[in-house]
Amino acid sequence: MLRASRLVVLALSLLALVLPFGAGGAAAQPLPENYNFFAGIPNELTNPGGSLPGSNDFSCKPSAEHPRPVVLVHGTGGSQQTNWGAYVPMLKNAGFCVFAMTYGAVPGAPWPISAIGGMGPIGESAAQFKTFVDRVRSSTGAQTVDVVGHSQGTFVPTYYLKELGGAGTITNYVSIAPPWRGLTALGVDGLPAFAKRLGVPESSVPVCQACGEMTAESDVIKKVNAGGTPYVKGVNYTNISTRYDEAIRLEQGQVPGPPGYQVTNIVVQDTCSQDYSEHAAIAGSKRAAYMTLNALDPAHAREVPCMFVPPFSG
Repeated sequence: MLRASRLVVLALSLLALVLPFGAGGAAAQPLPENYNFFAGIPNELTNPGGSLPGSNDFSCKPSAEHPRPVVLVHGTGGSQQTNWGAYVPMLKNAGFCVFAMTYGAVPGAPWPISAIGGMGPIGESAAQFKTFVDRVRSSTGAQTVDVVGHSQGTFVPTYYLKELGGAGTITNYVSIAPPWRGLTALGVDGLPAFAKRLGVPESSVPVCQACGEMTAESDVIKKVNAGGTPYVKGVNYTNISTRYDEAIRLEQGQVPGPPGYQVTNIVVQDTCSQDYSEHAAIAGSKRAAYMTLNALDPAHAREVPCMFVPPFSG
C-alpha cells in the first residue's frame, strides 16, 4: 500500500509538471510585455519574416468578450514584427485574436529588405490588406475586424474602405500618428506639385513609392479625404497623436468628424506633460498602447499611467 501511495504521489507530481506545458496550460501563460518601439526587432532577427508570438494564429476563435479580431497595420518601413513588439503581447494577453501583416515590401526581395514594408503604391498595399482581412474574417468567422494602424498604416485601411469595397468590415479603427491630411513636415509639402511639373507620377518616388503619395495635395490624399472627410460612417475612430511628431503637424492628424460620425481625438501630452514621444515612440509607448486598448475594449478600461516617455523608443 505504501509503495502504491508513493506511485500515486509521483504520478500526480509528474502530471502537475506536465500540465502547464500542455495545450491548455500554454494558452494561459501570459506573454512578456515590453513597451518599446524596437521590441519586435529581436524577433525579426531570430525569425526572419515570421510572426510575433501571439499573432497570426489562424485557428484563433474570438471570444464573446472580444468578438472581433484585431488587425495591426504597420507604418512606412515597418513590418508585422518590427512595428508591433509592444502591441501583440498586450492585446493577446487581454484576450484578443491578433493578426499582423507586412504590406508594400519589394516583391521577391531577400531578407532583410523583405522586412521593410510600406514602400509600394498605397493602392497595391490596400489590395494586399483586403486579401489579408478576407482571410482573417474567413478563418475566425468574424463579420468585422478592429484595426490599429500606425502612420501609413492609417491610410492603407482607409483606401480599402473607400476604394476597394471594404465598407462594413471594420468596426473600431485606432489610428496612431495619423497623417489624414498628408505629410506636411520635413519639407515635403511641395513634392507632389513639383513631381507633376516634371511629369513624374507621385508613386515614382525612388525606393518608397508610397512616400510621394502621402504628401499633402497628392491624388491619394484626395481619395482618402473624398467627401470632405477621411472617415467612413459607421466606423468608430480614435486618433492618437503627439505634439512632438516630426513628420505630421497636429492638425493634419487630429481631424474632427462630421456630424453623425464617431471620432475621438487624443493628444497624448494633454494628459501628461512627461510624454515626449514623437512619430516612432508613440507606437511603443505604454501610454498610447493603453489608450488603444481602451478604445478597443472600453468596458474594461485600464488606467493610462502618466509617466516619462522618451523619444524614439517610447
